[in-house]
Amino acid sequence: MAIPLLEYAPSTQNQRVPGYVQPGEEQPKIFSTENLLSSSDMNNLIEAAYRQIFFHAFAADREPFLESQLRNGQITVRDFIRGLLLSDTYKKSFYNLNSNYRFVEQCVQRVLGRDVYSEREKIAWSIVVATKGIKGFVDQLLDSDEYLDNFGYDIVPYQRRRILPSSAQGERPFNIQSPRYNEYYRAKLGFPQIIWQNVTRSYKPQDKLPKAGDPANFLSMAQGINAQGNPPQRISPQNIDIEKSVPYRQLATTGTR
Repeated sequence: MAIPLLEYAPSTQNQRVPGYVQPGEEQPKIFSTENLLSSSDMNNLIEAAYRQIFFHAFAADREPFLESQLRNGQITVRDFIRGLLLSDTYKKSFYNLNSNYRFVEQCVQRVLGRDVYSEREKIAWSIVVATKGIKGFVDQLLDSDEYLDNFGYDIVPYQRRRILPSSAQGERPFNIQSPRYNEYYRAKLGFPQIIWQNVTRSYKPQDKLPKAGDPANFLSMAQGINAQGNPPQRISPQNIDIEKSVPYRQLATTGTR
C-alpha cells in the first residue's frame, strides 16, 4: 500500500501573490509549442528546457532521441521534461550527489517553478522518493494540479514571479540558490578555488610598442651586463714622498773635446 503524500501548508511566496504583471525585461520568456513559427523556435524551446532542468547541457548530456520525438510531435513538452528528469545525466548530476531532501528541493524548483514551502514539504516528497523511486516522484510532480495549471502539456517550466513590481530586488535564480553540488561534493571535487595573481599585467597599444632598432629593446641586455671599473687607490697623504713622486727632467751632459 502506497503512503499518501503528507499534507503541508503552502507559504506566501511571489508566485502565490495575485496581481497584474506588466511585461518587461525582468519577466521570463515563455516557450510553448502552441506559438512555434519556424524550426529555430523549436531549437530555442529545446535549449530553454535544457537550461531549466540541467542549467547547461554539453554535447554528451543531450538527449537526441527525445529531441527527435518532440520535433516530430510524438511527445509533448511535458513528456520531454519527464525524459530529461529520468535521464542518466540528471541522475548522475543531481540524484547521486545529493540527499533526498536536497534532490526534492532542486526538482520542485525546476519542475514547479517555485521554492519549497517548508521542511515539511521536503519530508513529504522525500517519502515519495523513498517509496516510489525517482520515476514515481517525477510522475507525481508532473501529474500534480499545480504543474498542469501553470504549464500544462506544452509550456517549458520557468521560475514563476521571480520579481515583483513593488520589490527593489527579486528572488535569486534557482541555479544560484541550489547549485548542482552541495558543500560536501564541492569540497571533494576541489572547487571553488581561489587563485591570487601576483603579477600585474599591463596593456600597451600596438602603436606604442617599441619598433625594430629601438634602444628600449636592448634595455634588458644592457641591464644584464655586469660592468665593473677599476676602483680608485686609497693612499694616505702622509705616505706620499713628494720628492720621489714628482717627476723632474734631467739635463743631458755633453762631453768636451
